[in-house]
Amino acid sequence: MSDPDDFIDLIEDEPDASPARTGPGWKVAIIDDDPAVHEGTRFALYDYQLAGSKLDLLSAYSAREGRDLLAAHPDTAVVLLDVVMESEAAGLELVDYIRNDLKNDTVRIILRTGQPGQAPERSVIVDYDINDYKAKTELTADKLFTSLTAALRGYQQLHRMVETRRGLEIIIEAASALFDLHSMQRLAEGVLTQLASLLEVECAGILVLRDDGRSDEHVSVLAGSGCYRQFVGEMGAELNGDLKEAVRQAFERRCHDFLDRRSVLYLRTGSGREVVVLLEAAKDLSDTNRTLVEVFCSRLAVAFDNVILYQQLGDANVRLEERVARRTAELRTANRRLAAQSAELRRANRFKSEILGTIAHDLKNPLGVIMGRSEMLLDLLAMEPISVAPVQAQVGHVRESARRLTAMVDSLIADAMNDALDISVRRDPFDLMLIANDVVEANRPLAERKEHELTIAGPDWLTACCDHDRIWEAIDNLVSNAIKYTPQGGAVRVVLAEEGESAVIRVEDTGPGLLPEDVARVFGRFQRLSAKPTAGESSTGLGLSIAKRIVDLHKGQITVGASQDGGAAFTIRIPRGLG
Repeated sequence: MSDPDDFIDLIEDEPDASPARTGPGWKVAIIDDDPAVHEGTRFALYDYQLAGSKLDLLSAYSAREGRDLLAAHPDTAVVLLDVVMESEAAGLELVDYIRNDLKNDTVRIILRTGQPGQAPERSVIVDYDINDYKAKTELTADKLFTSLTAALRGYQQLHRMVETRRGLEIIIEAASALFDLHSMQRLAEGVLTQLASLLEVECAGILVLRDDGRSDEHVSVLAGSGCYRQFVGEMGAELNGDLKEAVRQAFERRCHDFLDRRSVLYLRTGSGREVVVLLEAAKDLSDTNRTLVEVFCSRLAVAFDNVILYQQLGDANVRLEERVARRTAELRTANRRLAAQSAELRRANRFKSEILGTIAHDLKNPLGVIMGRSEMLLDLLAMEPISVAPVQAQVGHVRESARRLTAMVDSLIADAMNDALDISVRRDPFDLMLIANDVVEANRPLAERKEHELTIAGPDWLTACCDHDRIWEAIDNLVSNAIKYTPQGGAVRVVLAEEGESAVIRVEDTGPGLLPEDVARVFGRFQRLSAKPTAGESSTGLGLSIAKRIVDLHKGQITVGASQDGGAAFTIRIPRGLG
């Protein structure tokens, strides 16, 4: 029977009362087929702490379990690995698996063996990528502490290098992508996305832009993520109190500020704009993260200036296009004006040719009469004695031809005046009855010579705003034209009336009237109509075109139709007022 004193009572350790870790634990994997090794290692390292973080010890009892464990925990810092487990080289094979299959070059591997002779140290160090080799008999608590600390520091340095390289790759790739963005809002959204990728953490963020010289109340929220997405498009005055104060202080301090789980980044572009980025992440940023963020921000100023310059270039292009379009429109207008002037010159040239033809034709007859009668006068004056009656007859013929010639010249001058581009009429109130009476009386001698009955009818007075001389000329052309084409003993009537807001002047005759083909061209220049003057009168073909031009200048209308007696009837309508 055993003596009770032979038994040793094991007293369980009190729970660890050390303060909570200030950072994530260092993951250390213990891979050994001896459970006692696991227990001894945990006992030796129970209070281990480095850089404010304790150990997170993971256990595997075979090489196969070790594979699964390291595949599930790629962020393991150190592996305490036994060489001989389910086979004499199981540990070495696991080393090869870690380095070649898992491609994990940062984890530090410390081989521990109870049979050094089976795995000579020199060949293992040369042939396998391990970081330390210890016999279990020599790995005391102090040496374990030393080896583990060295391994963790090596892992920490390698991890920083890997993080830095990955961050720099992200920054280079992000810079290329951000420089291709030409929208300020898209650039801001890209900045937040790239920062989250750089920090490898989901974070809420907001990017605020302020133009140089503007107050904190006039900032633009260009982009937001997470809980800050709601503020996109808002002005600074719309931000909540805590967020608004953080942004205000950032603009005031003009520097980066890394706080507990909140980072405030500040940058100023070369164009004078200021940008503040506020990030809230679920973890504190490491020194490496902060350095990478600062490097990233140093590139952002160029990206923002690039967008601003692109926008300015776009605005300049728009203004240039507007100027080109405006100049093109001006050139088109000038071309149309030149084309119109060219057409006007061609028309004037044709008009000149028509005038020359008219002069050659219509003025030739009275000139021929004058020349012939003048020769007859010379013959009569050479006779003895001189007979007065024949001389007076020839002088009468000469005078009549000269009068006709003068009338033709007057018509040509009147048409030239009507054709002037700057012609205008002066409109004043006049009694159209008085004007029409004057015209009738002026043409009465011509009517009496042809035994015409020339009459006028209308109200006692008919007031209209018009140019006295021009309207007189238009009525005179119609009356003289009616007398010219009315046969001997016919009648010419002038009738005035008021129709609504218009004054109407109608001139009718008992002549042959107009054929349908004459109506379409009766108001054209130098038109030769089917009807002929009834007493050998000459015609330039300008009287009716002059009358139409005058009526058009008064914003009126002139029409032609048939009279009650089958002759022609010309009607003038002009507004009575100044409208």
